[in-house]
Amino acid sequence: MKAASRGKKAPKAAKRPLRPAAVVRASGMETLESAYQAWAELKLRHQERAAAIAAERKGLEEHGAFIVGTVRAASETHPPAAEAKAISKRDQLTSFLRDAEKKLEAARRQLDRKAEQESSAFARGLAEVETELRGRIERTLSGVRPKLRLTPHPLGPDRRLLHLDRLSADEGVLLLYVLSGKLPSRHDFLSDDSTEDVGRPPAPLYPEEGVGPEETRPNAEELAQRLRGLDKVWPVKGFVPLFLPGGFYRMLQRGPVMEVEVQEGPAFRNVLTGEEAESVAGYLLRLKLEGLIELEIAG
Repeated sequence: MKAASRGKKAPKAAKRPLRPAAVVRASGMETLESAYQAWAELKLRHQERAAAIAAERKGLEEHGAFIVGTVRAASETHPPAAEAKAISKRDQLTSFLRDAEKKLEAARRQLDRKAEQESSAFARGLAEVETELRGRIERTLSGVRPKLRLTPHPLGPDRRLLHLDRLSADEGVLLLYVLSGKLPSRHDFLSDDSTEDVGRPPAPLYPEEGVGPEETRPNAEELAQRLRGLDKVWPVKGFVPLFLPGGFYRMLQRGPVMEVEVQEGPAFRNVLTGEEAESVAGYLLRLKLEGLIELEIAG
C-alpha cells in the first residue's frame, strides 16, 4: 500500500445552507400549535434581523454625513495666510474625503451582501415551515375533520341568523384550509379578540403577509379584494372567510358562537335572506357529503 502523499489536503466538503433552529423544530413537531410557534419565532427573528440591518445602514449613512461635514468644517476653519499652504490643505482634505468615501462604499456593499444572504436564508426557512405546516394540516385532515354544528334562527319571513358552535384553535385552522386552501398566519387567529383600541372591535387582519399596520381595518369590500390578492397565507383575525358564487361571507367569532355575515357594499350584514342562508348551509352540506367536514344542522 502506498503511503499517502504529503502536502495534499483532502477536498473540503461542500457547505450546506444552515437551517434555522425554528425550521428544524417545526419539522420534528407533532402538533399544529407547536409548528405555528416555530413559524412565529422564525418570522420574529426575520423582523429583528431586518431591523438590525436597517439600523446598521442608517449608522453608515450618518457616519458618511458626519465625515462630509467634518471635511467641510476643516476647509473653513482658520484660513491659512499662504496660498501654498491653502492648496496643500485642500489636497489633504480631498484625499481624506475620497479615502473615507471608498471605505464607506465598501461597507455599504458588504452590508448589502449580508442583507441579501440573510433575506434569502429566511425566505427559504419560511417557505420550508409553510410547506411543513401545509403537510401537517393535510395529514391531520386525513383522519380528523372539522366538526360544525349549524343553527339557523328565523327572524320572520325570509330572514335568518346563522350560528355555528365555537371551534377550537386546531379546528379553526383546519376549517379555513378546507374552505380556501390557505394557511391562517396564526394558530389562534379565530379566538383572538385583542384590539389596539378599546373603543373599537378587533381589526379583521394582522399586520403581516404584506398588510401594513395602517391597513388592518379595511371595509368589507376592501377585505374581500385583499384576501383574493393573497396567494398562500391569510392574516385573518377572529373570523373564517367563505367565498361563494353568490357573495363573500365570513364566520365571525362572537362570544360562544360564530355568526355568519355577508358582505353588502363596504359593510357586513348578519341578518341573511333565506336564499343566502340556504346557500351557506348547502355549501357546508356538500363539504360534508364529500367527507371534508362533519356537519350537524340543529332543528
